[in-house]
Parts: sequence; structure tokens; C-alpha cells
Amino acid sequence: MIVQDIMTTDVKTVTPDQPVKDIALMMIMDHISGAPVVDADNKLVGIISEKDILQRMFPKLEEVMSDTHFDFENMETNYKDAMNVKIGDIMTVSVDSIDVDMPCLKAASNMWLRNYRRIPVTKEGKVIGIISIGDVHRAIFKSCMTS
Repeated sequence: MIVQDIMTTDVKTVTPDQPVKDIALMMIMDHISGAPVVDADNKLVGIISEKDILQRMFPKLEEVMSDTHFDFENMETNYKDAMNVKIGDIMTVSVDSIDVDMPCLKAASNMWLRNYRRIPVTKEGKVIGIISIGDVHRAIFKSCMTS
């Protein structure tokens, strides 16, 4: 079984110039926790996750250390500020992807080693799908139950 057999092809993507509020809304409405970031040619240029957005809210260590009474409750205003930032400013640019012809268990092994829950599938650098650990688990379960 290869990645192409089980990948999701209806991938939600965003571009680096979109505001963060676009991906935040997509995450809430579509029940996803992140998305590949692509350029105008659908080439993978990064990935954005809930973690990237929430990290933007948190103060830098120096700020916390310099203020003995840091107002953590006021941090929620940082979330509102983050909504207008461009996705390209907070996305992870060092992003891995896998090829459509990779065996599923090799893809799952790569995700496991890197602690990824999902990874974009590319062909010639363009996003054509996404695969999750759950996709691999479901496919293996189905193949065992039908054998």
C-alpha cells in the first residue's frame, strides 16, 4: 500500500500573504489543526498550525523575566493582534513532505520519528494531498479486517 492509495486529496491550503484570521477561521469551521502554505503555483512553502498561532500570543522569555508581575491574563489581547499578522510571518518554513509513491508504513515511520500527526504529500514540489497517522491506521485496520 502506498501513500497515494490512502491520502486525502481535498487539502485545505493557505498562502503566505493571507492574514492569520483566515486560517484560524478555517481551523474552527473545518475542524483542522493546521494547513500547508503554498505559493501561487501550489508549491509547498511552509506549514501553519494552531501551535504557531498560539506561540505568537506568548511573551518572549526576556519579557517575563524582566517583569516580576507579568499580566498573563492580558495575553488574550495578543491573540487579537495575531489575527492580522500575515501567515508567512509565523508559519514554519522548514517543512517536510512525502512523495505519493512512498509506502504507507515508511510514511508513518517518518511521521512517528518527527512527531508529526500529518504531513503534506507532494509531487514535484506541489501539494497534491495530505496524510495523517490516522489515515495509515485506518488503512492497515481495513486491510487486516478484509483479509
